[in-house]
Amino acid sequence: MIQDLRKDGAQRRENPDPHEKNRPVPRIILAMVSLLLIWAVSYIFMSHPNDDASLGDSRTMATLEGKPGAKAGGAVDGAQIYAAQCIACHQATGAGLPGVFPPLAGSEWVLAKESLPPSIVLHGITGKLTVKGTAYDGSMPSFKDKLSDAEIAAVLSYVRSNFGNSAAKITPETVKTVRDGSKDRAQPWNGDDELAKLKE
Repeated sequence: MIQDLRKDGAQRRENPDPHEKNRPVPRIILAMVSLLLIWAVSYIFMSHPNDDASLGDSRTMATLEGKPGAKAGGAVDGAQIYAAQCIACHQATGAGLPGVFPPLAGSEWVLAKESLPPSIVLHGITGKLTVKGTAYDGSMPSFKDKLSDAEIAAVLSYVRSNFGNSAAKITPETVKTVRDGSKDRAQPWNGDDELAKLKE
C-alpha cells in the first residue's frame, strides 16, 4: 500500500509524455497568405503589358525581329553574320590571334580575286596556310551547309571593306558560281598547297 502511494505520488510529480496535438495553422499566417494571393491575382489583372512603348526601352517590334535575311527578300547584314560566325577566331578587329588564327586585315587571301574567298568559306581549310608571311597550321570549318550564297557574299563583302581592307564586293551570283563549280568537293582545302593554285 505504501509502495503504491509512493508510486502514485511520483507519477503525479512527472510531466506527461510529449505527444502531438491537432494544432491548426495560426490564423494570422492564413490571413497573410490569403492577402498575398489576392494581391498577386489582382496585380496580374490590373497590369498592362501593352503600355505605351515610350515608357519602356523604346524598342519596336521591327527592332526585336531583327533585319530580314535573304530568304525574306531583304538585305543581309554582313557585320551581323561576321559577329555570329567569325568573330570568335578572327576577332572584332579582324586581326586574328597571333600564331593561332590568321588575320583578315590585309590578308592576301581576303583581297584575292573574287572567286577565291568564297571557295575558302564554302569548303574551309586544313593544314598549313601562310598569311602575310606567317604560317598558320590549323583548320577553318566549311560553311557551305550553314550559310546561303547571299550570306556568304555579305560577310565576305563586309570583310573586304573593313579592317583596313579595300576590295570589291562579292555578289551572291559569284558565290553561287563557285558553289556550283565545286559542288562535288567533300574535303576542306589543303592550305597553301591547293589554295595557291586557285590564287593564280
